This record gives sequence, C-alpha cells and structure tokens, in this order.
Amino acid sequence: MLLAILLPFLSFILRGKIITGIICFILQITILGWIPAAIWAALSLQNSRAEKRNEKLIRAVEKGKL
Repeated sequence: MLLAILLPFLSFILRGKIITGIICFILQITILGWIPAAIWAALSLQNSRAEKRNEKLIRAVEKGKL
C-alpha cells in the first residue's frame, strides 16, 4: 500500500497494468496530479485484493456444494 501512495505508477506496472501505469505516471508528474494518482493506485490495489478474496470464497463455496 505504501508503494501505491509513494510511487503510484510503479504499483500499476508491478501488477502488469503497463498502459495504466504510463497514464498514471503522466498524471503523477504534476504536483497536483500526484494526489489523485496515489488515490487511484491505492483504490485499484484494494479492489484487486478484494477480487482475489472473493474468488477464493467462491471456490470454497463451490467446493462445499459438491
């Protein structure tokens, strides 16, 4: 999470979202754009983690039904 706030573009690139990382970098190079870029990266990271948790729960529920 700290990486998403300090270097938002790198957070996207490390997760394989290269184009999004480049767009975020362009936004980030302005001082005023840094805050929205950091918020965007942090929210995206949280959503990604939530998706993984949900997929894991769905697999567990499906496994229990069989």
